[in-house]
Amino acid sequence: MKHETINSITLPKIGFGAWRIGGNSSPDHALDSKSLTALRSALEVGYAHFDTAEKYADGHSEELVGEAVRVSAKKREELFITTKVTPSHLKYDDVLKACENSLRRLKMEYVDLYLIHWPGTGVKYEETFRALNKLARDGKVKHLGVSNFNLKLLKQARELSETPIFTNQVPFSVSDRSYVDNGVLEYCQQNDILFTAYSPVDEGKLSSNKTLETIAKAHNASIFQIALAWVISHPRVITIPMSFNPQHIQENFDAAELELSKSEIAQLTNG
Repeated sequence: MKHETINSITLPKIGFGAWRIGGNSSPDHALDSKSLTALRSALEVGYAHFDTAEKYADGHSEELVGEAVRVSAKKREELFITTKVTPSHLKYDDVLKACENSLRRLKMEYVDLYLIHWPGTGVKYEETFRALNKLARDGKVKHLGVSNFNLKLLKQARELSETPIFTNQVPFSVSDRSYVDNGVLEYCQQNDILFTAYSPVDEGKLSSNKTLETIAKAHNASIFQIALAWVISHPRVITIPMSFNPQHIQENFDAAELELSKSEIAQLTNG
């Protein structure tokens, strides 16, 4: 597994995203068995970074991630757990309460990374970061970050955070370069901020094309593996694909071992 190191913290290039684990916007307990199987498969394969949020299945995703970790052979300190506070909880007291609720659902004493999930309308980020900074000082969260922040908001977050902003988690794939076009990727690379790509294969709906197919055939890999390998070929970029399928979970993990040539990377970048 390839890695990125930010602020003396080393993270694998490919982690596991827990969106749809336990349901979508609300809990779906019919998915519990399937969700736990996926999480257990990921842990057994060797995933070390798990990304969830209080909004995922209205907190049930966090519960299942916590349960899977507890029954696994992994020690808590061997794993990197990320969760997120929703935009409706960005006032001072709401941030503190949201974090406590996430820790309760995860049944963990701390999370490694706590993100603002989305920018909120009319949010006073000075107030939000006053709470986030307190959580970091108190050891409830090890690192702070943001998600879906444009360049202006990312710069503001850096100014307000007492600790270095660890990441900006945004959509990024062969077919979605919006956070390249708006300057966020370059800014992260220049300022030692991790760029975490979500939806790296367009939630499994990645459109095939001749370039992807040709490169995949040359590497005896799937187009999804090639798409993941392209994403993580960028410096300071990691990604968090999700799958319920144990075979795909393994294939996503193995994509980190693919070595694309400069020519192949250029073809996908310019395609």
